[in-house]
This record gives sequence, structure tokens and C-alpha cells, in this order.
Amino acid sequence: MIAIVGGSGAGKGWMAERLLRILGEHAGRLTLDDFYRDRSHLASDRRKYLSFDVPSAIDWECAEQVLQDCLMGQPTRVPRYDFSTHVRLPVREEWQPKPLVVVDGLWLLWRESTRRLFNLKIYLDCPSSVRLGRRVARDVAERGRTAASVETRFHSIAPLHERYVEPQKQWADLVMAHPFKEADMLQLADRLWTLLQNGSRLPSWMHATFREELLTLLKSNETHRD
Repeated sequence: MIAIVGGSGAGKGWMAERLLRILGEHAGRLTLDDFYRDRSHLASDRRKYLSFDVPSAIDWECAEQVLQDCLMGQPTRVPRYDFSTHVRLPVREEWQPKPLVVVDGLWLLWRESTRRLFNLKIYLDCPSSVRLGRRVARDVAERGRTAASVETRFHSIAPLHERYVEPQKQWADLVMAHPFKEADMLQLADRLWTLLQNGSRLPSWMHATFREELLTLLKSNETHRD
């Protein structure tokens, strides 16, 4: 179980996608974003005033049940969340966990009961100016919002980032600061290789190739945003 944590726009989704590329058929991905609490019981004009930037916005009981299923290698059912309407879609998707499960989210390390489920915990440390630019690009393109509204929202939640996101660095196995240092990327490659070796017999000569391939993927970091 691999957790990728960081502020909004730190590159969590981008990192998860890169790891899935190199881990291939060995890995699958989940995102904490799908575990926001359902707000369908509220009128639509009230939902936009709710705070979605605090850990209590997550349905932790549901999230931890899915993670526990993954740990046991059992099929599970994953909810899907619609950010344009702030409601959970009515049908959960059947999901079969892979040997390695990559999970990205804002607060995966906040609760002790959740963070102890992970074998590797990565924190992405990224300046607020960079994160803002990425969040504007994402929310305008994917969530139908205006740049001005995204910027206003981002600055208003800065104290929440400092309170709930930043402290999670203390529980991370690896803190990767923007821009990534080669030593950190190689350390990540070695930690992933160790996880791959558990339960498999990959030849040792592939280790060097694995490191080189991951370096290439992570050095192409100009466009990551989530």
C-alpha cells in the first residue's frame, strides 16, 4: 500500500500516474477524492458553501473499509464523487486490488488508523505559488470553475493547508520537495523496488533499469498539477 500526500496542486495525481506507468500490471490506483461525504440531501445552492478542505469532509469509515479490503487482496466497491454537483454517484464500482495499491489524497496520513495501513508514505512538498497555478488549470478545465473563483478559494483555505496538510510530513517515509532532487527520486525507486520484490522474483539486474526509468519519468515534471 503506497500513500501519496500533499497539498492541492502538489502533484499527487501526476505522481500516482507515473508510478502506475512504471509498476505496470503490478499496481492499481485509488484516490481519496472519491470518498468525500455525499451531500445529495442538501439543496444544491447550499453545497457550494460547505468546506471540502478539512479531513472531516471525508467518509473515513468507507475509505478505511476499502483500504482494508485491498490489504486482504479482496474485491471491493469504490464510490465515485461528482465535484460539479458535490454528490456521490449512486452506484459504487467493483474494484479488484493489485499487489501494489497506489492511493493519493490530501489527508491520508492525518488519522493514525489510516496511515498505519500503508507500507510506503510519500509527502510531496510544493510551494503555494506553484500549487495555485496547477489548481487553476485543473479546476477551470475539469470542474467548470473560473480562475478568479479558484484563486479566491485557494487563498481562503491556506490556513487549513497549514493546519491539516503540512503536519503530515512528520509521518512520511519520504518527503519529496519541488523540484525533485535526484537523490530523492533514487530513494523512491529503491523503496518501490523493495515492495516489488515482496512476493515476486524479479531478477536483480532489472533494479538498475527500474531506477533509470523512474528517473526519466519524474524528470519530465513540467506539466504535473494535481
